[in-house]
Amino acid sequence: MVVAAIAVGLAGAVGAVLFRLLIRTVQAIAFGGVDGLSALAEEGLAAEATDPLAEAMELPWYWRIAIPATGGLIVGPLIYFFAREARGHGVPEVMKAVALRGGVIRARIVAIKALASALSIGTGGSVGREGPIVQIGSAFGSTLGQVLRLPTLQLRTLVGCGAAAGISATFNAPIAGALFAAEVIIGGFAVTQFMPIVLSSVVATVVSRFFLGNHPAFEVPPYQIVSPLEVIPYMVTGVAAGLVAVAFIRTLNATEIFWEKLPIPQYLQACIGGALVGVIAIELPQVLGVGYTTITASLEGSLPALTLAILIVAKIAATSITIGSGGSGGVFAPSLFLGAVTGGFVGTHIHALFPEATATSGAYALVTMGALVAATTHAPISAIIIIFELTQTIDIIPALMTACVISTLVCQLLSRDSIYTSKLRRQGIDLLAEEDPNVLKGLYVRDVIDTQPEVIPASANFQTILDLVVQSDHAQFFVVDREEKLLGAISLAEVRRLIYERENLQHVVVAGDLVDRNRPTVTEEEDLSVVMQLFSGTSHDEFAVVRTDDPKSIVGTVMEKDVIEAHNRESMRRDLLGGLSSHLGAVEKGSTVDLGGGYALREVMVPSHYLNQTLRDLSLRERTGVQVLLLRRAKKLASRAREVVVPGADDVLGEGDTLVVAGKWEALEGFETPR
Repeated sequence: MVVAAIAVGLAGAVGAVLFRLLIRTVQAIAFGGVDGLSALAEEGLAAEATDPLAEAMELPWYWRIAIPATGGLIVGPLIYFFAREARGHGVPEVMKAVALRGGVIRARIVAIKALASALSIGTGGSVGREGPIVQIGSAFGSTLGQVLRLPTLQLRTLVGCGAAAGISATFNAPIAGALFAAEVIIGGFAVTQFMPIVLSSVVATVVSRFFLGNHPAFEVPPYQIVSPLEVIPYMVTGVAAGLVAVAFIRTLNATEIFWEKLPIPQYLQACIGGALVGVIAIELPQVLGVGYTTITASLEGSLPALTLAILIVAKIAATSITIGSGGSGGVFAPSLFLGAVTGGFVGTHIHALFPEATATSGAYALVTMGALVAATTHAPISAIIIIFELTQTIDIIPALMTACVISTLVCQLLSRDSIYTSKLRRQGIDLLAEEDPNVLKGLYVRDVIDTQPEVIPASANFQTILDLVVQSDHAQFFVVDREEKLLGAISLAEVRRLIYERENLQHVVVAGDLVDRNRPTVTEEEDLSVVMQLFSGTSHDEFAVVRTDDPKSIVGTVMEKDVIEAHNRESMRRDLLGGLSSHLGAVEKGSTVDLGGGYALREVMVPSHYLNQTLRDLSLRERTGVQVLLLRRAKKLASRAREVVVPGADDVLGEGDTLVVAGKWEALEGFETPR
């Protein structure tokens, strides 16, 4: 893993440098033609791929529309016909690959994503370069891991290594790259995973600094906290950043849904989106490209408040259109842009109100950059370190931490999903769901209902009740009126109390007199943890199950012993699954348990060529000699727990599902090979 992490770090750094040069080349050709290429040759490899603001302002209005539209016209078919996962901002696709595919990413993503994103950014698409480089670096790591036939845990780690290398090399931020990969991509800081990620990040930073130099991404004016009370205005900027982040997330999400439903071929949508961005750029060319020129102007405090306010709306619209229509690029740079202009706008007014006790608007722009990134990604730790490394200004840390925490809290309060996980949620993938430790919360009354309750009419005499007691296994008997509406229940204990009087009572109508009318009832939709609490709080061992829309209509009963049995079965299932997972290395692809006699047991991700087919259609046992023992469903929104079942012939295999299979060693080795 050490050697592999170093290799991924090298590949990520080289990929980041070449990707940056590719963006600059496309931008030079698109906005400068031959003169642009000549200028690029003079600037050399270290030329910053910023945004084409200066060049665009010198062009006629129609060129500002034509250039992004032409870029989209090339990008749309490129993505549609060669690698559709290259569409969009890249990070959600990597998170999905880690969560559902065991870290498997197609190798072709490296070339397609690099070219598509360079074309999108270079022709003025309102996106950033961090999303593509995360996907490119992750694809490097995944490809190497697949070549080495690494188990899933190590393959996922190499994907994180690639993401860290890309971020580190692109922004000259080794700490931030490692933290971003661990916090956002991998979702944890386990030592065995974090150490290789750090190593890749360091290697990538050293290599990129050799080619590009060691300097911060932004030149920041001198900064200091003017007054101890200034922490309050920074809290205000945190709230503002959180609100803008929510607007950005929701607008992007709605725009992507709109373009998905639009009755226009996907390969043409990016062209239309590029033209729309160009229309915005006629009056506001600042929205083109990654926007570093405007960010720098905001940090210097040289933009008027009205312009800053307009740019907030314009940038959200331009970025949402670019990504929603099928362009390729990241949302990190747009988040920095939005943070800078939001902070500049708020800071201008705060400084005007309290000129002696607050810093200038540039300081607020700097802090809000980090706050908005923290809010959109729901990753405040990474955001704090990223801004620190991008600016290399340590005095900013107290205000930055305050604003980042506040903005993240505001955004999480209003939006459960980050800008990355919202796309996955639309696909039915919930990365935040966890298996509840209370096994009964995942089981419902409908799972244990007895649909044949013992029902007694209110007019029944005592002899009828005694006959029912003798013949029935139930301890509770439910009394209904003439309209079959539930009145209550009679317990076996109450019948026992009167059994010595049976000679005198056998022909007497007593059902209506013995009924307990205050007995609790439940519905089929209630989970068994609630039912168990009812059993614990009463002396009864059986409750009536009634219709949700009619609490007087009995449809069955639920018994305490059945709930206990369901609890035991579910606990046993989890224990068996946990034991199996411990033997298999917690669902590690390729991990194998030797059963002896030439046979082995293995848990594998469902190969792509098996997806959306039934086990009957695949005939795996006949064709491969492998027996499928268990099927573990991918974690979806419909269920907080991953469903584990003994598969049937008609079970359809879906993306992210895993199979526990058994067979001879040679059969298992060839199981994932297409036939």
